[in-house]
Amino acid sequence: MSHEQEPVLTPGQDNTQRWGLDFHSPVFPLSALCILGFIIYALIAPQTANTQLTAARGWAITHFDWLFMAAGNLFVLLCLILIVLPLGRIRLGGADTRPEYSTLSWFSMLFAAGMGIGLMFWSVAEPVAYYTDWYGTPLNVAANTTEAARAAMGATVFHWGLHPWAIYAVVGLSLAFFAYNRGLPLTLRSAFTPLFGQKVRGWPGHIVDILAVLATIFGLATSLGLGATQAATGLNYLFGLPNTIVTQVAIIVVVTVIALFSVWRGIDGGVKLFSNINMVIALALLLFVMIAGSLTVFMHHLGSASLAYLEYLLPLSNWIGRDDESWYHGWTVFYWAWWISWSPFVGMFIARVSRGRTVREFLIAVLMVPTLVTLVWMAAFGGNAIDQVQMGLGGLASGISDVSLAMFQMLEQLPLTTLTSSCAIVLVLVFFITSSDSGSLVIDSITAGGKTDAPRGQRVFWATLEGAIAAILLYGGGSEALTALQAGAVATGLPFTLVLVVMSVALVKGLVEESRRPGLSRA
Repeated sequence: MSHEQEPVLTPGQDNTQRWGLDFHSPVFPLSALCILGFIIYALIAPQTANTQLTAARGWAITHFDWLFMAAGNLFVLLCLILIVLPLGRIRLGGADTRPEYSTLSWFSMLFAAGMGIGLMFWSVAEPVAYYTDWYGTPLNVAANTTEAARAAMGATVFHWGLHPWAIYAVVGLSLAFFAYNRGLPLTLRSAFTPLFGQKVRGWPGHIVDILAVLATIFGLATSLGLGATQAATGLNYLFGLPNTIVTQVAIIVVVTVIALFSVWRGIDGGVKLFSNINMVIALALLLFVMIAGSLTVFMHHLGSASLAYLEYLLPLSNWIGRDDESWYHGWTVFYWAWWISWSPFVGMFIARVSRGRTVREFLIAVLMVPTLVTLVWMAAFGGNAIDQVQMGLGGLASGISDVSLAMFQMLEQLPLTTLTSSCAIVLVLVFFITSSDSGSLVIDSITAGGKTDAPRGQRVFWATLEGAIAAILLYGGGSEALTALQAGAVATGLPFTLVLVVMSVALVKGLVEESRRPGLSRA
């Protein structure tokens, strides 16, 4: 399709207007039916669902580890190449388009949507797990040694640094480019129009969008359930509140109600507001941990974590001849599948708020800034945690007993424990809200045929459904149903890996074509 032709797709094309809704006819009802079918299955037979989906996840990770690893490396290289090439001057939306959001608000939104809640859950537990051989060690280094401390920090930053954000960046840039520079709907299928043309209007496009909806809502519901578990654990640890299924479901209900208010107000009145609040609380907590744990010690951890990341980047990116197969299957390949399954949601949301940025500006912000923030965060929290293990202090002295408790055990050894732990709980909950908000906006856009102004009721429907899935599965099926949901979300990472590789080819093709249009889209 040449740029001067009518777009193959237009927002809302093939939509149905009924019952006050405006939805894409095949995608909306089929996605809802698939979700309903999974909930019924997981409630009727949680153990069977868990067994089958865990087996599917294990099969994908074991047999296609090379694909996940190679694709992750490919996405990092592609992003770095696009940053330095002249293609980086192309502006999303055209040469005269300017950003809709301030740089600070933009950073806050993309980071909160991408992995803010994960950093709260794993920034202490993961490095301690690697250091103490809780479930293997990176590259089989000897546990509880100086080398294990370096490897633990290097591997943790590796899992949360350039690679996951490159995955998000490829999806986000593809969607933003084809939506803002080619006038196509803001939906997954649009990124494939340079390769497949009119075929994206048919079932190939429907399947891509339905998979994106399922991966997004299952991933969000899983995170909501796991986060509720961490928040309930923190409340029990601090105030003695019973850590029961009822408490966890109550947390999900409260978070969902607040998220409904936010999603009703849209990006400006809801998501941006909560994302900015998030960043203020997170920055305050980060500064406290840096100072309370000794600023000099933090600077040491920051330097050693940076060097460890560089030292272990290439060895951990390799999948050939590894003798730590169980560790890298259980951690690295699992993470890559998880990030890829989340990429439709995070990538589309980043695209939604990135109009007016140049390709270079977009990639530097999405790739480099979160990696640097992650490095600082891990150095502060993970570094303090490993120090406590080495010195035999507190609950972490014997390693990981409960992943959801690790953050609070680390904070207990610092001053103002109740205040900081309470801030951590609030931060977890607010990260839930921003993830639910942005996820609802993304799912609504996909199921509305790429429209970003569909009726508010549709956004409310999806936000409610996310909370309902997490609450119903947690209450009716317990942890096994939630684990099954997570395994199902991770298993979708396999087909989406192939989708992202094809999307990368389409992106490069589209950018090259755009660069040949004299100065029209370049900054």
